[in-house]
Amino acid sequence: MALSLCLWATLMLVWGSLLPPVHSALAPENEVPLRPTTWLPEGKITSVTLPKGRTRLYFTLKKKTSAMSVTVSPCHLPVEWRLTARTLKDKPLKTLQSTKKSTPEVWWRGPGTEEKIYSFAGDTVDTYSGPSHPRASVYILRLRSKQQTTRATVFLHEGPGPLGVFPLLPADPRVHTLGVGMTSVTLSWAPSASITSLPKANAGYDYCVLINSLQNYPNLCAAKERKKEEQDQNQGKKEKKRQATPWPVLKDWWWEQWDPEPQTGPSSLTEDFDDLQCLCQGTENVCTVSELLPDTSYYFDVFVIDKVNGTSAAYKGAFARTHEEARAAVVPLREGELRWVDFQDGGSNSQQFFSFRPRGWQQSGLLTLQSCGGGEKTTVTVSSKGQVLTSQGVGADLAHIWLQGSPSYLILLQQEGTTTSQRTSVTDAARLGGLNASVKMQVSSAYHRRGVPSLPSTLQIKSFNRLRGCNSVTLAWMGTEERSLYCVYRRKLSSFDEEAGGASALTAPCLGPESRSDTERVLCKYFQELNPRRAVTTAVIGGLEPGVAYVFDVYLMRRWGIPIKYASKMVKTRKEC
Repeated sequence: MALSLCLWATLMLVWGSLLPPVHSALAPENEVPLRPTTWLPEGKITSVTLPKGRTRLYFTLKKKTSAMSVTVSPCHLPVEWRLTARTLKDKPLKTLQSTKKSTPEVWWRGPGTEEKIYSFAGDTVDTYSGPSHPRASVYILRLRSKQQTTRATVFLHEGPGPLGVFPLLPADPRVHTLGVGMTSVTLSWAPSASITSLPKANAGYDYCVLINSLQNYPNLCAAKERKKEEQDQNQGKKEKKRQATPWPVLKDWWWEQWDPEPQTGPSSLTEDFDDLQCLCQGTENVCTVSELLPDTSYYFDVFVIDKVNGTSAAYKGAFARTHEEARAAVVPLREGELRWVDFQDGGSNSQQFFSFRPRGWQQSGLLTLQSCGGGEKTTVTVSSKGQVLTSQGVGADLAHIWLQGSPSYLILLQQEGTTTSQRTSVTDAARLGGLNASVKMQVSSAYHRRGVPSLPSTLQIKSFNRLRGCNSVTLAWMGTEERSLYCVYRRKLSSFDEEAGGASALTAPCLGPESRSDTERVLCKYFQELNPRRAVTTAVIGGLEPGVAYVFDVYLMRRWGIPIKYASKMVKTRKEC
């Protein structure tokens, strides 16, 4: 066995010495290069993915080409790129031109010299324009991303003169802010020479304004990459909820390393703007961006778009912060204070803000409201720490709102759609007590019982005809199971009011005892009945004149909340007894 192995090795050495010599600089046809090589086409936008490291692109120029230009546009990360010309010492053998290996790979392995032409590093678009190298066999464009995988576009142009593929920027490429409002910003910029040099009928260009709240972008590619990162992050959060696979997936990594083929041709503008908050407005260089949020920072980028070639150029973006909303004055409410609220602007919407801090460790209180306008639409909204606790309408009946659990409360009163006639009646009624108001409000932390207080089953006053005399009348009304003070007021009617039925002389429902004269009060009494069905109290009102009509009002007085007014009752004493 050992003898046969030695004999086989000897034969292989002899056979190898008889083979013709092979060029040492060339590799076998089936060799896979460690760094794949790619031709850079002329006159096409080439998109290249740049993994962390160095990527090489090769190109040659046609004979008698005197000048060239190379434009590199990084995406969202800085890119270093260098252009060199390589001159071979000996041309490759013609017999090997038909091999499966690419021409740049064959030339790269041959002996020769290399000369640097141009280099640049940054995240902005840069162009090299200059004469071609007289002895160059192949040009090498090296691109490098130091941070992480990114993308860049490359454009090669043969010959002198302007490219015409990328839109031109003006001498001052800044975006200027003309005006800033609460929900809008007006921008302006100098026009592009690519647009001003063309006839008006040419619709091959557009200005597009990109709005975002993160940063200014040097190009559209960077904005698209940022949007893609956000989508990937959202997708990653969803995938974390799923069960993780036990085996690593290497497909994406494999193709990223070994598939450097560029994507050539212009990209679709529709795809560029599908996922971006972008406003394209033709060739007008003044734009007003509306529907923004108040008191918010925004970044604005302007791009001039070549719709034919699918290219763009970026102006130097602007930054602006919208104005904050006009904050209404917040009036603090004192403990137990009775406040009349008047909305001055008639039929238009109106609102007023109030604040209240309850006393005591319980942090509770009772808010009572009553509207004095018959046809008004008044709404009260109570919030705390930015969260709405309750919102409800306020009418002629008392509205009770129980406050609990917060150190402070914000109370918003809103009134909508009050007509002129309604406003006039409200004002006239309020003037009976010397006040100009449409809603009255009181808040107190003295009420410690959970929930709103109990109310009488009815607010009607009853008079007894059999107990009606020449100098006195007997009245009865319903009370509550809580101990409360009840006060009776009287007002003598004139003969004119009596003939009119006394309707115009009835006291307005929203006017309380604070608007009445002390001379009109005839008595005050405490009353309490634990059984609500039997909570009836009576009072004999004396000292009246025979044959005279009187209007009687009863008020339920409380330390907390607005006093409750019963319906006015007109009674006429007997003329003869």
